[in-house]
Amino acid sequence: MTFNGWKEVVLEEVSYYGDEKIPSAEVTLDNYISTENMLPNKSGVGMASGLPTTKSVRRYKKGDILLSNIRPYFKKIWFATKNGGCSNDVLVIKNKDEKELDKKYLYYTLLQDNFFDYVTATSKGTKMPRGDKSAIMNYGIMLPPLNEQKAIANILSTLDEKIETNNQINEKLEEMAQALFKHWFVDFEFPNENGDPYKSSGGEMVESELGMIPKGWEICQLDDLVDIIDNRGKTPPLSQNKTNYPIIDVKALTGTDRIVNYDNCSKFVDKNTYETWFRSGHPKTGDILLSTVGSIGELKLFFGDKGCIAQNVVALRTKNISYLYLFQYMRHIKKQLISYNIGSVQPSIKITHVKKHKILVPKKDIEDSFTEIIKNISFLIFNNSIENQRLVSIRDNLLPKLMSGEIRIPMEDGVLSEKN
Repeated sequence: MTFNGWKEVVLEEVSYYGDEKIPSAEVTLDNYISTENMLPNKSGVGMASGLPTTKSVRRYKKGDILLSNIRPYFKKIWFATKNGGCSNDVLVIKNKDEKELDKKYLYYTLLQDNFFDYVTATSKGTKMPRGDKSAIMNYGIMLPPLNEQKAIANILSTLDEKIETNNQINEKLEEMAQALFKHWFVDFEFPNENGDPYKSSGGEMVESELGMIPKGWEICQLDDLVDIIDNRGKTPPLSQNKTNYPIIDVKALTGTDRIVNYDNCSKFVDKNTYETWFRSGHPKTGDILLSTVGSIGELKLFFGDKGCIAQNVVALRTKNISYLYLFQYMRHIKKQLISYNIGSVQPSIKITHVKKHKILVPKKDIEDSFTEIIKNISFLIFNNSIENQRLVSIRDNLLPKLMSGEIRIPMEDGVLSEKN
């Protein structure tokens, strides 16, 4: 169905691939985009972990759409907010005429699941499928009048801006939590009984196997502080459909905040498998999730009751210590955890090695004071993450309705109306 002023076109009529090159020396970790630092499930991009080794890379500009062309089912896409360079495995899509096509409208058109389903279905290769560039340009889209394009993009952008604001708040909260941990438990400037910084106010320090520590603090093995929930063994039978029982693997542990990223969960089990298959049980609120294979040493806190852990993840359930303190401590020693790597081809760590790691245990009153502060920070982060899941769901439900014209935006008063 088409509407007055709407027309159906293919991408090639209104957009093209950018193929301009720039010297690799001109890109930085902040503006270099490759398939590795593009985030799955339409989550944008992260910081690059390395710079290109080639002499030149493809240029992109603010307002371009970057699309990962490897394994398109990962749904990696980004609306560029700056200028930079990208690898050859990233497509740069530009619109031909801004008087005919709004950049943000084009981005939201390509953000739809239908588009990624199409690119996946027309891709080439099996082990590492690549999008067919010609087929992508033959993808059909609906093109309303420009003012309606802008109105649609504005509604969706408002949701994305709120999501981004929550992400930025969470990033700052994480920085605050780690800074407080360092101040109290690395610099040992936690408040003494008078409220003054302990070490610089002359607090007594004693020698230990971890160096000088406050008097009365202890050193324990991790094994004495946690029980291990470990489901390694046979791979469970997977559901062909998305269910309420996601498998939390290493991809779900990536990112800067402490909450499991369920958007990165791509495997699911059914209810019966969830209830019967996992020999060690399921994670509970407060468990610390640690990746042991692949991207090792990634850490998240488990909140709620959603999901089961994969073979490359273990859950640490604390005893006789605050899970919030231990989580922050393990984040601080992440490099030491990574040093337990025994893998030659694929990085991996044995939990039997990690369990022997020495942990600094503060006095109970100091631990309790720290936990109370971090608890408030953690629940703020958790609530923001929950809100973002809801906003993403709203956005993704609105997308096809707005782009198909099922929901129209009358230009007279800006009020949404629904076509029956």
